Amino acid sequence: MTTLEDQLVADFYDYEALLSDDERKLLLKARTFLRDEVKPLVNENWAAGTFPKELIAKFRESGLAGLPYEGYGEHRAATSHLLTGMLAMEMSRTDASVATFFGVHNGLAMYSIHSGGSQEQRDRWLPEMAAMDKIGAFAMTEPLGGSDVAGGMRTTAKRDGDSWILNGTKRWIGNATFADYVVVWARDVDDDNVKGFVVEKNTPGFSPAKIENKIAFRIVENAEITLTDVRVPEANRLQGIDSFRGVAEILRATRGGVAWQALGVMIGAYELALDYAKERRQFGRPIARFQLVQDLLVKSLGDITASWGLLVQLARLQDAGVFKDEHSSLAKAFVTSRMREVVSRAREIFGGNGIVLDYDVARFFADAEAIYSFEGTREMNTLIVGKAITGQSAFV
Repeated sequence: MTTLEDQLVADFYDYEALLSDDERKLLLKARTFLRDEVKPLVNENWAAGTFPKELIAKFRESGLAGLPYEGYGEHRAATSHLLTGMLAMEMSRTDASVATFFGVHNGLAMYSIHSGGSQEQRDRWLPEMAAMDKIGAFAMTEPLGGSDVAGGMRTTAKRDGDSWILNGTKRWIGNATFADYVVVWARDVDDDNVKGFVVEKNTPGFSPAKIENKIAFRIVENAEITLTDVRVPEANRLQGIDSFRGVAEILRATRGGVAWQALGVMIGAYELALDYAKERRQFGRPIARFQLVQDLLVKSLGDITASWGLLVQLARLQDAGVFKDEHSSLAKAFVTSRMREVVSRAREIFGGNGIVLDYDVARFFADAEAIYSFEGTREMNTLIVGKAITGQSAFV
């Protein structure tokens, strides 16, 4: 049982008690680090649309990277999916942009190499990525290819002796403006299969341009990448992936992580709204004493509690190695939908102050829209689950 002073007010059913003592200590370490080192940097950089590069050194010192990968990182042993999920939740509870920076590096990029690379490739890249001496990115989405990128990928790869030549454009690629290693997915023009390539920083023909004027995830440096005759050695092609099926395996795992992020956003917004309701006075009393405000808070707590329970079971399925596409898709679709409602209620409780960055809730409200859309829209994830339960495909 967690102690009263440690337990999150949103953890109404004490889900954190499911962690081992060592896992709980690591989660609390992350909570303290995020509160003391990350949160003070958030609003200023969110408003400016800048990524605070000093965060990389802070994360490096925290030892949080590399946790899921046995043999790599400070902890050297694989951790449970429940712990890694709660860590993703904890980061988003502080800020969804920072959680995305970390998730792209520690999840999408590192997991692509860990699951799709040879042992030599894992040993070559993962130790320095786990230490955060090198930062990773993951480039799949394209300007004209989002939900249909599996069959409509336009970026091409052409074998040329011991090298590959990549051409095309990628968009919405987090970390790409400063990443050392970018996992680029391209369609082999000879066999029409999707393959993965680790493109190193400053490779000729590789040109990332930061996307400006975003209304969400403003700290994340998303980029549009232009690849013009980018030459990549065969040694940098992920040796274990020769079709989109391998990419789907990666997305299945990371989609669950996005659902945990959505839970963190819900919790962050709910905590702010609860504190504000206790402090804000109208008609001579705290607004927390108003029935309608309590109704908004209780509905939000119910959504949080239900989502958390769903994700706990998803983590158990992952640890058992039996989870499927439809499991992570249901989590992503359900939890992000609940997130949208929770952040809306939280902003409502703040009234006019809810649109001002100073009160933090506006940031959660805006960032929720990005989480709702990426790693598969609600509609696409719904169709994956729908096919699983009916046996009929409604994809067109």
